[in-house]
Amino acid sequence: MTPAADGRAPRFDERAARYDDLRPTSAAWWERFEVLVEAADLRGRRLLDVGCGTGQLATALVERAHAKVWGIDPSAEMLAVARRRVPRGVGLKRACAEDLPFRDGWFDRVTMSLVVHLVDRPAAFAEAFRVLAPGGRLAIATFHPDHFDGYWLRGFFPSIAVIDRHRFPSPRELERQLASAGFAATAAIRVRSVETLAREQALARIRGRHISTFDLLDADELREGSARAERELPDRVEVRLEQLVVVAHR
Repeated sequence: MTPAADGRAPRFDERAARYDDLRPTSAAWWERFEVLVEAADLRGRRLLDVGCGTGQLATALVERAHAKVWGIDPSAEMLAVARRRVPRGVGLKRACAEDLPFRDGWFDRVTMSLVVHLVDRPAAFAEAFRVLAPGGRLAIATFHPDHFDGYWLRGFFPSIAVIDRHRFPSPRELERQLASAGFAATAAIRVRSVETLAREQALARIRGRHISTFDLLDADELREGSARAERELPDRVEVRLEQLVVVAHR
């Protein structure tokens, strides 16, 4: 997991037990899932889910795409949750994206869903290339750069947009890094969606620090932004998501 310039890093172990409540599989999540499955041809494939977290994607890939799935994650607490939820037959290992514990060419597909901003991308992409069989594909779900300027939290925590624009790669940067790792053609698909949260849902997400960027905010901004949100959030909060699915061919 790549730390910030000042040494701070997201603390997923601390939010593992409530992660699925804070970030449930919404309509937007399922829309991205369907695009990922179709664009990368994931159905029935032998697949590695890198950064599997609590096993949300691994479970859906087994139950809806009939894939044969392994998952890896560096967080012991996230994996503990995953082990309680994934279907039988899903393999789970504690490991990092930059050093995968699998032999060369073992998988048909590799997925990285909301992971590329957390890893050393050149090293992680090289490892994904290594464990993919010839003709395999790497499927990435991330956020498009346009996402950050309109994100609902920006008005309360202005640094979120600055931090995440630095953390999340642009489509051009992804294409360049994937090519450097050996991948051939890439395809990028925008996935736009709008969700509405009730005030208490939105406040619960802020209180629970539902995105890892909260761990990188200055303490004063975090305290002041949280207090403003408690005072100013309306009864309904519109959440606009600008997601991106990128598929790279080995």
